[in-house]
Formats: sequence, structure tokens, C-alpha cells
Amino acid sequence: MTVASGAGGFLGSMKPAPSAPTAIGLACGPDQSSPEQNLYSFAYTITITNSGEIPAQLISRHWIITNALGQIEEVKGLGVVGHQPLLKPGEAFEYTSGCRLRSASGTMRGSYFFVAEDGE
Repeated sequence: MTVASGAGGFLGSMKPAPSAPTAIGLACGPDQSSPEQNLYSFAYTITITNSGEIPAQLISRHWIITNALGQIEEVKGLGVVGHQPLLKPGEAFEYTSGCRLRSASGTMRGSYFFVAEDGE
């Protein structure tokens, strides 16, 4: 499974927003997978670091998850794992979450929406 992400509407090295995910880790959850039922569990850990000059709060996330069969699941919601962290410049927030797919591989891409502490 591949995980790609952006923050505030940007990917990679473009930096119009104050925060960005900087590290992504992925693991398959064989204990919670049921290959005979075509259910595969994946866990991922993401570290978001504020590389900007002003504090920013993570408000929401949007993920598009596609399995190897081409089936797409869209996930939108407030915060991540129940948190909407306010990150000062240089601060990081790490979280672990997961998803289940109907195939042994797939992709995830998405974005985060942040608001600067000054409201911009």
C-alpha cells in the first residue's frame, strides 16, 4: 500500500501553508486481516511538522483510498484520530490510524486543512 499526502492543498516541496506531513510509515495488520474473506488491514503512522513561521491548527482531513480492484473509498472528517492539534513553528504531531481494503494492496492520497492561529 502506498500513502501520499499533502497539507492545506499542497504536495511535496511547495509551501503555501504552514504545516506538512513529514514522515509516513506503513504496516500490514496480519492479525486483523482475513484473506479468505478478502479483507486486509493496514496501519499507518504519520508525523505532521509545522515548518512555517506561525502556529497553525489542523482542522480536517480528506483521504481517497483505492484498492487494487479499483474500488474507491473517500474519508472526510474533522481532525485526525479525535485531535485537532495546534502546532507552533517546529512542533510535530504524530498519529497512527488504519484502514481495511478488499485487496492485499492499494493506495492512499489526501490532504489536510489547516488554519493559521491568526485566522489566515
